[in-house]
Amino acid sequence: MNEHLNGVEVFVAVVEAGNFAAAADKLKLTRSAVGKSVARLEARLDTRLFHRTTRSHHLTEQGQAYYERCRRALDELVAAGEELDAGRQEPLGRVRLTMPIIIGRQLIAPLLLELGERHSRLAFDVTYSDRRVDLVEEGIDLAIRSGVLDDSTALAARPLGQQLMAVYASPAYLAGRPRPACYGDLVAQRDAHHFVGYARQGWRQPWRFAGADSAAAPVDFEVQSRFVCNALDVVMDCAAAGWGLARVPVWMAARDVAAGRLVRVFEEPKPFGYELNAIWPRMRTLPMKVRVVIDLLAQRLPELMAVEVTG
Repeated sequence: MNEHLNGVEVFVAVVEAGNFAAAADKLKLTRSAVGKSVARLEARLDTRLFHRTTRSHHLTEQGQAYYERCRRALDELVAAGEELDAGRQEPLGRVRLTMPIIIGRQLIAPLLLELGERHSRLAFDVTYSDRRVDLVEEGIDLAIRSGVLDDSTALAARPLGQQLMAVYASPAYLAGRPRPACYGDLVAQRDAHHFVGYARQGWRQPWRFAGADSAAAPVDFEVQSRFVCNALDVVMDCAAAGWGLARVPVWMAARDVAAGRLVRVFEEPKPFGYELNAIWPRMRTLPMKVRVVIDLLAQRLPELMAVEVTG
């Protein structure tokens, strides 16, 4: 059996990565080791799997047929392992996660530590990034994403609640300027105010507000910001320092509001919120190590994001 499996995973990786160098990076092998593994597999099968030139390679007809059978076989092996894992009484193994920086550090990381204390055989490999990674390509088990999800048949999702947004400023800043009492006032008083903005991947995000009624689409308020950055905690710090109005998640501002550094500028009859979701590669059986993380986040994050202090 071992003879039949030797080199198969490397061969499949080369096909799916597109070239030997990319497959070597993915498998953490040298390009030479990948090439020799495929060559040994071809010798054992007495079949050429790739047409090679100095600049490129592509599958032979026999290579394409062999790849399709190997891919199905590897999928079955993975599914068998997942079914065994799902039946365990205790989750074990390493979970690779990616999540937004601020909510990941402040709300999710403490929950992972709590889960790790409860399950000693569970381990985590966490990446904090606001970049939307390719879960399958980068081998990620679970991603936490804020905002509208892309349509995908390869991914599954579970809602984790909403990050409600509000407009905040320092008391000193508001003392010398007109204070908007509603969204309409904010629009009308635009020229009387400074703004602190948030940008993600080079794009300055507009402030989004709920529509006038439940059927209305959200409306965007474009701000010309005095200060722009890609870290919401810095945006909030700038607002507390008197640099202008900022729009940040309610849960994030709660501590500064309680300390008197920020006040909510106006109440919104229908607060706007960004959906938070857990995303993972779609599979027949979700591994227990991933399921326990999702279950805990779905149970605890909504209440953590609901923390609010008005001022």
